[in-house]
Amino acid sequence: MTEAFSNSADLIVQRWRFGALPGQEVLAVYLDTLVDSKLIARLQEQEAFQHLLLHRIAEYEDRDEVERAPSRPMPDEAPLWQAGTIVGTIRASVGAVLDGKTVIFLQHQTRAFTFDTMDVEQRHTSEPITEPSVQGPQRSMIEDLERNIGMLRNLLKSPRLRFDYRIAGKESRRKIAFGYLEGAVQPDILEAFLCRVKGIEQEEIVDTSYLEACVGGDRTTPFPQVRYTERPDTAVLALLDGKIIALVHGSPTVLICPVHFLEFFTSSEDYYCRPVFSSLIRMLRMAGFLIAFMLPSSYIALSAFHSELVPTVLLLAILKSREGIPFPALLEALIMEFFFELLREAGLRLPRPVGSAVSIVGALVIGQAAIQSQIASPVMVIVVALTGIASFAFPQYNMAIAVRLLRFPLMLLAATFGGLGIMTGLLLVYLHLSSLRSLGQPYLSPLAPLQSGRLRRMFLSIAGPRQAKASSAPKGGRGGR
Repeated sequence: MTEAFSNSADLIVQRWRFGALPGQEVLAVYLDTLVDSKLIARLQEQEAFQHLLLHRIAEYEDRDEVERAPSRPMPDEAPLWQAGTIVGTIRASVGAVLDGKTVIFLQHQTRAFTFDTMDVEQRHTSEPITEPSVQGPQRSMIEDLERNIGMLRNLLKSPRLRFDYRIAGKESRRKIAFGYLEGAVQPDILEAFLCRVKGIEQEEIVDTSYLEACVGGDRTTPFPQVRYTERPDTAVLALLDGKIIALVHGSPTVLICPVHFLEFFTSSEDYYCRPVFSSLIRMLRMAGFLIAFMLPSSYIALSAFHSELVPTVLLLAILKSREGIPFPALLEALIMEFFFELLREAGLRLPRPVGSAVSIVGALVIGQAAIQSQIASPVMVIVVALTGIASFAFPQYNMAIAVRLLRFPLMLLAATFGGLGIMTGLLLVYLHLSSLRSLGQPYLSPLAPLQSGRLRRMFLSIAGPRQAKASSAPKGGRGGR
């Protein structure tokens, strides 16, 4: 054990004796940075624990199914009782110590006993940071896997809720859990998911986002093929809808798959408002997607190629605002978009109390200075500002990144071919979306292939209890979102 943890200052090796004379010698090995040393000290003094330890290990040693021959592989762990396990190899003992357990070696015994004494500081449940809502639960996931699964089981008290555990990585040894609702998930989806995560034990998984490379499918597309959430209620709705979720110990986010394109415009708050309000808000998000994706390219095409389509008064105002601008519309838009994206990234990296103030002040100062120095026109500043505001309306951050990336090729097409370039770019994006699959499911479903009932429910939100009841039917989640 000391060779395995060489140069580890937090490795503690303790010896003590208990029992009748001459006494039983015990060797306890643990990492002081992971365990509760006060608990270990109390266990050393408990005579009942000492007798139970000797009795259980002696009982296990007498079992016929334990193979003592060194040529045969022995099981790494065998369940003993709720408080601990028996380990039969040094490798298993090292793994137990790394998991925050205390390993007890007894003299003249061929097995060691481990029990959980982990005491690591954990973050308490707080309000969701990336998915805030006015109505609905105000709880978020934390970095503890067991507590996250406990929150999900507390909200979804069904015996059909299944969790499959894996240990990934030789060095990190992260515990991963895959969850689904038996009877709600389609068998072909579950089979495709299990096929893609096969061999994940060899990968070093540090965060839930690392699983996207295995589950996501096409790695060249900018569009996300999985969805993330930090809200337990959103994860429960996904389970009821026939989805599969993935959790990683040490990560507060939940991965949801498979997903469809229109699901990225839904929010958990939609199910806590009246249907008429949530439907209007969902349509507003879709309008924001079109604005964030097409507004700069549309302005470039109209100002450079199709000025006859602009009303005369508005055209005169645009031409007047562009007097003295030394750059064409494309270069002007690229410069303003570049500095807007730079300000957004700077605001995210700065401390939270300072980041928002710096972003607002920086945008105002740079925009006003660019107009006064005639580097950019006021209309272009308005177009870039509206584009940025519309991109903030997406509930899912990874979809907003895809829109930010594809906006620039569409601007180049608009500056080269005008409206024809915009239509060509939109057609290429639509063809690409039509070819995508998420765990074998069409990415544009229910739009392509067309399913009028589900498409109507996508645009016209249905109340949460009715939807949950429909999606719990064993039809693979067809009555879901």
